[in-house]
Amino acid sequence: MAAELNLKTLKNMPYKWQVVISVLPSLIIVLLFVFFVFKPKTEMLMTLKAKSLLLDTEISQSEAKIKILDELIVENKQLREKLQKLKEQLPEEKEVSELLKQISDLGLQSGLEILLWKPQARKTDPQNLYVEIPVNVEVVAEYHKLGVFYSHISRLPRIVNISDIDLKIKQGKDQEGKGIIAAKFTARTFASVEQAGAGATQKKKTAGIQ
Repeated sequence: MAAELNLKTLKNMPYKWQVVISVLPSLIIVLLFVFFVFKPKTEMLMTLKAKSLLLDTEISQSEAKIKILDELIVENKQLREKLQKLKEQLPEEKEVSELLKQISDLGLQSGLEILLWKPQARKTDPQNLYVEIPVNVEVVAEYHKLGVFYSHISRLPRIVNISDIDLKIKQGKDQEGKGIIAAKFTARTFASVEQAGAGATQKKKTAGIQ
């Protein structure tokens, strides 16, 4: 009876109200779905997308760091190899005197008249990697012969630098009629700190045995 009455009441209502009442249950279901299912799922999806984007960024940064690390490892290896080659060019402490004598002999063989050969105080570089061993030299020679001497020095297997060059033309000529110049320069050779320290330690041990 109540159902019949409700149906009659509904039929007697205006058409727009009939539409509203018929659509209302579906609308409520849709709203419930949106607020309790769709919206939370959408927010969760957006959160997951944000986390995914953050992870992608972190992965990209990590890959860039790994690439830089690989490059640094390669560069470090190359620098170590270069340092080792440079160390091989440094004479041991016990070889320094022989090397200096070799330089002096090269000067004589090149036709230089050596006026001064004066070793200076040895210096350790600020990074404590090597010891610098300078020698002040004064010679008299024909210019071409001086060039030959410098050429011989550059071909030595050990590192020898010529610096502080001061040239002056002298009056007179050599036996071949060529002009003579007076030259002052500093010849520098180097020894690694480790090698120098090892040499000093060996000397102390030898002295202790005696």
